[in-house]
Amino acid sequence: MDRVAPFQRYFTLSQSQNSIKPKKVSPASVALGPALISPATLLSNLSLSYSWSHLSPSPAFHFSDDLKEVNSLESVKVLHARLLKMSNSWSSDSMTKSLISSYVKFNDFRAATMIFFVGFARNYVFWSSFLDELQSCGGQTRRVLEVFGELCGKGVVFDSKVLTLVLKMCASLMDPWLGLQIHADLVKKGFDLDVHLKCALMNFYGRCWELESANQVFNEMVEKKELAWNEVIMLNLRNERWEKAMELFRGMQFSCAKAYASTVAKLLHCCSKVGALEEGKQIHGYVLKFALESDLLVSNSLINMYSRNNTLELARRVFGLMQDHNLSSWNSIISAYATHGYLNDAWNVLKEMESSDVKHDIITWNCLLSGHALHGSHKAVLKILRRMQVVGFRPNSSSITSVLQAVIELGILKFGREIHGYVTRNELDFDAYVVTSLLDMYVKHNDIGKAKAVFSCMKNKRNIVAWNTLISGYSFKGLFDDARKLMNEMEEEGITPDLVTWNSLISGYSMWGKGDDALGLIHQVKSSGMSPNVVSWTALVSGSSQNGSYRESLEFFSQMQREGIRPNSVTLSSLLRNCGGLSLLQKGKEIHSFSIKNGFIEDVFVATALIDMYCKSGNLKAAYEVFERIENKTLATWNCLIMGFAIYGLGKEVVSLFEQMLGADIIPDAITFTAVLSGSKNSGLVNEGWKYFDSMSSVYGIIPTIEHYSCMVDLLGRAGYLDEAWDFMQSMPLKPDATIWGALLGSCRIHKNIQLAGIASKKLFELEPYNSANYVLMLNLYAMFDRWGDVERIKDLMSDIGVKNGQVWSWVEIDQIIHVFCAGENHPDEGEIYYELYHLVSEMKKLGYKPDVKCVYQNIDDSEKEKVLLSHTEKLAITYGLIKSRSITPIRVIKNSRICPDCHTAAKYMSLVKNREIFLRDGSRFHHFSEGKCSCNDCW
Repeated sequence: MDRVAPFQRYFTLSQSQNSIKPKKVSPASVALGPALISPATLLSNLSLSYSWSHLSPSPAFHFSDDLKEVNSLESVKVLHARLLKMSNSWSSDSMTKSLISSYVKFNDFRAATMIFFVGFARNYVFWSSFLDELQSCGGQTRRVLEVFGELCGKGVVFDSKVLTLVLKMCASLMDPWLGLQIHADLVKKGFDLDVHLKCALMNFYGRCWELESANQVFNEMVEKKELAWNEVIMLNLRNERWEKAMELFRGMQFSCAKAYASTVAKLLHCCSKVGALEEGKQIHGYVLKFALESDLLVSNSLINMYSRNNTLELARRVFGLMQDHNLSSWNSIISAYATHGYLNDAWNVLKEMESSDVKHDIITWNCLLSGHALHGSHKAVLKILRRMQVVGFRPNSSSITSVLQAVIELGILKFGREIHGYVTRNELDFDAYVVTSLLDMYVKHNDIGKAKAVFSCMKNKRNIVAWNTLISGYSFKGLFDDARKLMNEMEEEGITPDLVTWNSLISGYSMWGKGDDALGLIHQVKSSGMSPNVVSWTALVSGSSQNGSYRESLEFFSQMQREGIRPNSVTLSSLLRNCGGLSLLQKGKEIHSFSIKNGFIEDVFVATALIDMYCKSGNLKAAYEVFERIENKTLATWNCLIMGFAIYGLGKEVVSLFEQMLGADIIPDAITFTAVLSGSKNSGLVNEGWKYFDSMSSVYGIIPTIEHYSCMVDLLGRAGYLDEAWDFMQSMPLKPDATIWGALLGSCRIHKNIQLAGIASKKLFELEPYNSANYVLMLNLYAMFDRWGDVERIKDLMSDIGVKNGQVWSWVEIDQIIHVFCAGENHPDEGEIYYELYHLVSEMKKLGYKPDVKCVYQNIDDSEKEKVLLSHTEKLAITYGLIKSRSITPIRVIKNSRICPDCHTAAKYMSLVKNREIFLRDGSRFHHFSEGKCSCNDCW
């Protein structure tokens, strides 16, 4: 062989026995010398360090009886000597095995190994039991190879069976030089290699050297038998050479050799791993052709292959066609359903399994745990945990990993600590995944101190995942100096930061509004020799999006595209969040098209982000259409659409969607009830709001948060029940915060309750002294009652504290160009806009529109106030949209603050006069104006 020949130059084949070292076999010591000795001859000459020539013949030699009297190593040697001198039954397997066991028992491993090699090594069955017995008594497997080298040095010639086993040992113990020497001597002597020996050589090269050498051994075979084909395919699969393995599999079929069931199963496993559905289907055809479907290993592998390639229907069909099902079969199909989110189907299969008298095991429960954890049914995870414990199963490391994921999502750190105690008591902390999950739990619960303590106890289990988890925790909390320090410690311990390390820092910096620093890290990654991948750029895009820096996030995405990085589903979800945040409907539609063309539309996270984008961009119809197309609707999907209807004030539709969700066996969470209560308050559904608020704790065991109490105060206040809202605030178990007092103040403005408004504003000025919106509300309220002295007092208070009115703006997108209208700033088309607006207001007045001058908190006459009302940015944006857009296109306007009552009324009349739909998103909700009406029904 060309690849083997160069190695031979480095070894001198020697017959010297003295070159053998006790702990390491040198190449020279294992040379197959020319002085050939048979094993039987060596056995008779084997030195036992005992003189037995004086032994006289015994009238009767009974080996079994003498064996019982063996009580020391010396007695074993005596028995061995008598056996060699007097017995004619040396070839007896039972005698040889007993003699070997006796030497092993008294720790003479060298003698035991020599006897095994020369008298017993051709038996494959006894080979494994011999090694097990040797190891159980403290013998080292590597010593077996040393004895082999010693025997070779004595000139002993072994046949292919022994050499096959020795090569397997070389591969197992990763001894490259001995195996290479054996091959070199075989080549030199022209030894006739049988198929087993050739396969052993391939396996040895595949493990100890390089796969190409193993493939070369196979290629040089004149006659390639089935065993060799299967071995070379398995070798390539184990080395993740997927394409080469498939090439060999095709060549195997052309040679009319048949693949073993284990080989087919391994090929299917690789199809699962690399997403090769078409190749998997071809292998399925091979299975049917050669009737391998009766093999449970193959059928179970088919189920897993179809499941992991997102063809669950085919996985179920394979399962249904199986004549027999073992426990692994049931677990495979349960895992398939659970992994894809068909949780009810997974439970139904479990019932089928129980009715078939097949008892589930810990793997069955772990499949259910991981499936529910993966798809957001975190409370169900805890129920499954209790149920599996009731039926007698103790959670293992895999169970704990899923449970900790649920603990993280539910935010129940107290229970997480109990799990930590269970892990410690049951010694599950040996598992790096469990300890890393514990570390992650403490990080996600902002208990960095405890996370650091867990990390410190990991000692030798500190893999790169653990380092990255803690660095990520510091980064996400904005503790960048600590994160950098930990990164330096990591490098000092010899662990090089990988892309995950850098990506966690990039994400942290961008989330904390340090976009430039995050971008600098991208360049630093490049300078370190690594290439920022899609995760790196997505961390930058997503972090900026979460921070509310939508425009910056889109700019980073543009840079990502210039770098030639293709986005993934997470990138697209973040981009859609940006589009929703900025209400960039057209840009969102482009991303929607990209998702469809590139196969991302099936991703439930992308689909949910699309629903959110369409809702926030004023296209509720498109959002509902996306929702309807999702086959496996998650809780997050339902929550997103319910909240979408809620912000449009479609309370009845919100209630209907909530009931549909319950009918689909989706358990609501706290976010669901925030959406439902928001829908109720925006539509004035007081009774429904009370009903769902009460059901939170009584039916679903959800403790209301400050958000839920805020919704109830807003609901009661807007409906005019201000006294009830006040009583509710006094009785609630939580201390009212700014959102509660803000809801009350907003209701006071609607119902002109200036006394209660004064109490609420006083609290707000204390809690949020620099929030200009609270001062503006009071200015408007005092202006309504012509209390100009109070108006001036509020203005003086703002001046003294240093509170400035935030810039008020509205914008409209026309032909993908955003036109911004800011208070106090001129627009290039200002003349045309005001000309059209004057004519429009004239038409509106004919239909009954009356400007609400109470919305102007300046002490000027009413005619001047009407002029001020005309300059409101939302009116200008709507008017510009009417001028510049086509007559059938809805007008979509975004405003950064709450729309005033006059503009709300004016928008209704504009939609009637121009027969146009107008969507306006203000600082708190959406308004859909059509034919003189608003979707909020004036309940805002």
